[in-house]
Amino acid sequence: MAQVLEFKLPDLGEGLTEAEIVRWLVEVGDVVAIDQPVVEVETAKAMVEVPCPYGGVVTARFGEEGTELPVGAPLITVAVGERPASGAGDTGSEGSGNVLVGYGTSEAPARRRRVRQERPVSGTPATAGQAGAAGAVNGRGDAATAPVNAQAGGPATTVNGQAGGLAAEDGPVPVISPLVRRLARQNGLDLRELTGSGPDGLILRADVEYALRAAGQGVTAPSAEPHPRVPQASAPQPAVASSAAAAPGEIRTPLKGIRGAVADKLARSRREIPDATCWVDADATELMRARAAMNAAGGPKISLLALLARICTAALTRFPELNSTVDAQAREVVRFDHVHLGFAAQTERGLVVPVVRDAHARDAESLTAEFARLTEAGRTGTLTPAELTGGTFTLNNYGVFGVDGSTPIINHPEAAMLGVGRIVPKPWVHEGELAVRQVVQLSLTFDHRVCDGGVAGGFLRYVADCVEQPAVLLRTL
Repeated sequence: MAQVLEFKLPDLGEGLTEAEIVRWLVEVGDVVAIDQPVVEVETAKAMVEVPCPYGGVVTARFGEEGTELPVGAPLITVAVGERPASGAGDTGSEGSGNVLVGYGTSEAPARRRRVRQERPVSGTPATAGQAGAAGAVNGRGDAATAPVNAQAGGPATTVNGQAGGLAAEDGPVPVISPLVRRLARQNGLDLRELTGSGPDGLILRADVEYALRAAGQGVTAPSAEPHPRVPQASAPQPAVASSAAAAPGEIRTPLKGIRGAVADKLARSRREIPDATCWVDADATELMRARAAMNAAGGPKISLLALLARICTAALTRFPELNSTVDAQAREVVRFDHVHLGFAAQTERGLVVPVVRDAHARDAESLTAEFARLTEAGRTGTLTPAELTGGTFTLNNYGVFGVDGSTPIINHPEAAMLGVGRIVPKPWVHEGELAVRQVVQLSLTFDHRVCDGGVAGGFLRYVADCVEQPAVLLRTL
């Protein structure tokens, strides 16, 4: 006998509360193995393949591609085979316990009690209590808490009539979901004439559609009316609904996914952090020459971003106040003894800020390799939540967009961000004479709660000195 288990959108970690369905990896009627990815979703941080902890036949999917679902909303239901009973009246199916590839749990979930629902006597309408019990099946409720009822004077049946003994001529037919039953009813198909291809003869939607095609009928999709035995309010709803229709000449784009996360974070930063910005122009000619010499010496090429990151970590060693965060509730400044360096990266999916762990302990070659790896992962949408969180300081190279300067918004909850503009030839007084030099504008936005202007100015001046004279770094290497 089969049992239908519901798999809900799991908590993907790092405070994420919703995800958008990008692509379904399975169809209704497909057989899936334990831990097989069934859907690709996009969170505010990354694109993730979500594995199902159950093995069996997919009986229903919830949400079309592009739909945004909250954590805990049903994703799919799976018909699984019956497992040996673990106690009186208990049957269950153990999954792997994994909720996300690379983010598994250490234990399998608790066994679920088989849900039984009351079946009305033929010709008698279902009672309100029966409708409530049915609301806990087909992926629309918590099967573990659904009532266990039995028809007075008659045998109890399993979810959706998937038990033996239900093939009586006038009894209910084992069908995978009410949607399939309604599809057959609206197309005038007698389910008793079908042989289901699911476990134990369970009739799937594919069986109904095949029968209709074989009969030369067009398939009429189930109407949008709610099923009488499934409460409409229990169906998953989009996490965000538009509050107004677009007026003529307007184009409205929902703030969701990465764009929504960026909007929320920037707004929170402006709302909570009393920031200030200072900037300075620096002659980067010697830094560019030093990089060229490094790359001419052979070995892996060193990126300019890696050299700037190495300068930042050296500056944070001298000015640790900027490698911190503010615990507003405790009214304390929390200073870190490590530098997890975030860097802004523009991708087709929007702005992301991957984090280089322990950047203070890396040399220029290691930093170059890690920047390249994380940038590529950002472009392909494969960054994990762990690679997008936990930063203590951010480096923003907006010079790649061809601009000279900016006033960066701090990456909340960090305390500072260094912005780097484009490096361009400009007239510059060098050794008392006017010359054409490679000039860059550096800007530092900082949380004024963690330090005053003297610390911020000292940090920025040290960074500028290292850019102008890379040999200054030798003092701290």
